[in-house]
Amino acid sequence: MKIAILGGTPLAKSLGKKYLEAGIGVAFGVGNDFDTEEPEWKALNKFFHRLMPYESAIVQGEFILLCYENADFPEVWVALKHTDTDGKIIIDCSNGSFDTKHGFTNEQLIQKAVPNAKVFRAFYNFDVNFDGYIRAGENREAFFQGENGNEKNRVKRLIEVIRFKAIDKGICVPRMVVNTPELNHEPEKILAESAKNRSISA
Repeated sequence: MKIAILGGTPLAKSLGKKYLEAGIGVAFGVGNDFDTEEPEWKALNKFFHRLMPYESAIVQGEFILLCYENADFPEVWVALKHTDTDGKIIIDCSNGSFDTKHGFTNEQLIQKAVPNAKVFRAFYNFDVNFDGYIRAGENREAFFQGENGNEKNRVKRLIEVIRFKAIDKGICVPRMVVNTPELNHEPEKILAESAKNRSISA
């Protein structure tokens, strides 16, 4: 089993280190403008050679954990859309809400990008700035949501392998969206254009 973690957040680093300590292979996917010289990330890359573009990490991972800053969501989304994710398990660990005027949730947009993958939420009760340390009196529970079945059981075990208590919060219930071609395509255009603009400015 190998995990891909997309995003350069403290949450991405913390979860990645926990999985590495548990003996699980981890590939960290980061954006073009990511600072690879930050000391802890630099050490991770030096000893494990794990930092790579989003697309390369996605290819390697059986589970894809999304731990992005909201501003990075367009790049992550485009990478998911243009990489083969068939049969993979995508886990959104953020609480981001990319601001489109049509009110799509990030989970809806992710599912549109990966129609043949299973999409879940997990670790979303932690902030993306979570440093990985559980202090006295703090909770070791990790919430997860998604469609019931074998894949959901695998997500539960993935949480438990790093010694968090997995709390099943049921099935994701996205906000209702009117199903018209105009609404279906405009958010995708916004995301693609945002990712392009960030790439140019990087």
